[in-house]
Amino acid sequence: MTWSDMSPLLWEATGQTARMVVWSTLFTVLFGLPLGVALVGTDRGGLFPAPVARRILGLVVNVGRSLPFIVLMIAVIPVTRLITGTTIGTGAAAVPLTIGAVPFFARLVETALREVGRDVVQAAQAMGASRVTIVGKVLLPEALPGLIAALTVTVVTLISYSAMAGVIGGGGLGDLAVRYGYQRFETALMIVTVVVLIVLVQAVQSLGDAVSRRLTHR
Repeated sequence: MTWSDMSPLLWEATGQTARMVVWSTLFTVLFGLPLGVALVGTDRGGLFPAPVARRILGLVVNVGRSLPFIVLMIAVIPVTRLITGTTIGTGAAAVPLTIGAVPFFARLVETALREVGRDVVQAAQAMGASRVTIVGKVLLPEALPGLIAALTVTVVTLISYSAMAGVIGGGGLGDLAVRYGYQRFETALMIVTVVVLIVLVQAVQSLGDAVSRRLTHR
């Protein structure tokens, strides 16, 4: 297979992977950030301590993180069909990607928030700030470099997950590698696909590290 043959396939597959990762990242942050805040806030000594709720949330997150992604994709096929009306394509792949990434990101958010000094929170409480205000104007801004690092790791993980989504018809670079690189023995295309995935991961990691360092210095 020549480059002129590979190029259109690579562009299309890269675009599909980008769409899967972007949409799943947005929904992962939408659900994972509040979940991470809840894990910290409901713990003993948190802003709204609730030990029972904390144990339940922790159990849900741990179960979500323990499932291999390939198993999760198959297990949530009924949910995917219910939400998107189909089980193939980039839109459908975003569902298991999000479900798989939310507990992962929530734990990273929890870690970042726990690194915020307790004295900072106590100072805000002493000034009469509400719990919601403390979360929005103290915890999250103070933890922002760590949150950016967490988001970076999550996006890199989603790129890896998206490659596996190709196995069940999710499209993207993983699907291209399976259909052409593996099933049709197009070794050159397989190598180029791997290189593109590596470049994507390196670009995301470098950008995330740069933003996180800049915020830390501020």
